[in-house]
Amino acid sequence: MKPALAQTTENNALEDLGRATLQIVHDLKNQLNGLKLYATFLRKRLDRDERSFEERETLVKLIAGLDRAARDMTALVRYSQPVELHRQPHIDLRDLISGVIRAMTARPGAEDSLTCEIESNPLYGEFDLAVLSEAMQAFTEEAVNSVSSRETGNISIQARREGENESTQAVIEWQGITLADRNHSFRSAKS
Repeated sequence: MKPALAQTTENNALEDLGRATLQIVHDLKNQLNGLKLYATFLRKRLDRDERSFEERETLVKLIAGLDRAARDMTALVRYSQPVELHRQPHIDLRDLISGVIRAMTARPGAEDSLTCEIESNPLYGEFDLAVLSEAMQAFTEEAVNSVSSRETGNISIQARREGENESTQAVIEWQGITLADRNHSFRSAKS
């Protein structure tokens, strides 16, 4: 009996810690948004007073940094919520990837930066279509956004099947990202 009681107490403590952390992150996000509001006001004032380019540029960088931090905080809040999967059978990853590519290439400036190579055989599996689509979109956006305008070359997504029968996996890779020689890749669950 004591081990079960200790485990329950530990779980409760972890849940309390998670809730407290979520509240702290939420409060920090609100503070960052307040700072961004003040910085935006200051930028408009500097533009009106025709201040030096360096001062305005510094403020633009500050606002961009606050935006990034607020987005990161939003992601933390959002992803700290419990995930409940609603798996659906017979989902073809080829259709999902094609939809993500269509959405990304429809954006201005991304038309020529993204290519896709998907094997012709179906990549069927049991997946939560909404959650997996959101994840694929997020990974692809991160890949596209991480390539600076100075870099040449495209990002390609390649999807293929590896293994046989019970050990079959769909492998999806983002290639062409050269920042710090990183290659972002995502491996799906067995399909």
